[in-house]
Amino acid sequence: MKIALPYGRQVIEDDDIAAVADALRGELLTTGPRVGEFERALAEATGATHAIACNNGTAALHLAARALNLGPGTTTIVPAITFLATANAVRLNGGDVVFADGDPDSGLMRTSDLAGALARCPNRTANAVFNVHLAGQCGDLVAIHALARRHGLRIVEDACHAIGTAYHGNRRVGDNSFADLTCFSFHPVKTIAMGEGGALTTNDAALAGIIARDRNHGVSRDPAAFTQSDEAFDDAGQAHPWYYEMEWPGLNYRIPDILCALGLSQLKKLPRFAARRRELVAAYDAALAPFAPLVKTIARTPNVEPAWHLCIALIDFKALRSDRASVMRRLAAQGIGTQVHYIPVYRQPYYRELNPDLILPGADEYYRRTLSLPLFPSMSDDDPARVVRALAETLGL
Repeated sequence: MKIALPYGRQVIEDDDIAAVADALRGELLTTGPRVGEFERALAEATGATHAIACNNGTAALHLAARALNLGPGTTTIVPAITFLATANAVRLNGGDVVFADGDPDSGLMRTSDLAGALARCPNRTANAVFNVHLAGQCGDLVAIHALARRHGLRIVEDACHAIGTAYHGNRRVGDNSFADLTCFSFHPVKTIAMGEGGALTTNDAALAGIIARDRNHGVSRDPAAFTQSDEAFDDAGQAHPWYYEMEWPGLNYRIPDILCALGLSQLKKLPRFAARRRELVAAYDAALAPFAPLVKTIARTPNVEPAWHLCIALIDFKALRSDRASVMRRLAAQGIGTQVHYIPVYRQPYYRELNPDLILPGADEYYRRTLSLPLFPSMSDDDPARVVRALAETLGL
């Protein structure tokens, strides 16, 4: 069965293809000039001082955990409503994770949820919080920052859904006004696509340097940073052209120039793509309004202008005497794709074993009702109404 309207789809245009073809004709397919060009463009687009590109959003999260030394003996708070990678990044670095509950109507972590998670931390202390922006929307960054700093937490914003989102007027997600680091993903269903691709932004030069080295095996080629003068320099004090130093064992999380060429082209379209997504979500809002409260879109955070990654409907399947799996199958039979974002991470077998008695009612209530509807910029103006008509018919509304 062909899905004419998947829940997400990239928009690749002729100039994107031309940009990639031009990169393929270049001398360097990886670690070349387009990586730096993309990083500078992303820093400008987000308002951050530094941007470091890597090969996907999961790598960005892992690099953040490593840069902040969130390893053995540390505790990081992670919202339960997120993709697996947010929590796994910390676990892969050897750190412990304490899950925070979320708002049942938005899926976002609230300050009360952060406070509740802090109370469950060993000795009521933690080292960091990964604040997740869901579907393109962020929570109360100012209040979460204030609470986190009061407890001495480093802050990472998982903005893999939120490139292009603005808050409190002209502030942009990724400017790190209320975080140490922000992580992005450029997977094909995200607002801009690179095939695979990720990045971190920060205003801390030291963190930026650590991350840039860590994505490339921990290697430094900066003569000013060399520590072994007898190995690094000739008798005239010139650095040997082949020389490099490894300060610690790093990773290969580099991103190719080919993908950065696509990213540069797509980044120019970010305002257009974000505006179109907002138009489509507004159309969904209008089409779903007659069916509230049984079916409604997620609650909105004040003073936030989302660049929507997902259009999430909250459906009271129990009251409607329906079930989500049947609804998804019936919609798929009509060529309409849907998805669930997300199963609360703490309910996964691995984390269940670590937290056998944990119950997070807000996250569970959100999960019980959530369904992601098709959303991508090339949808027609009529598509949201068509999807809602099919959904209403399937639910017997």
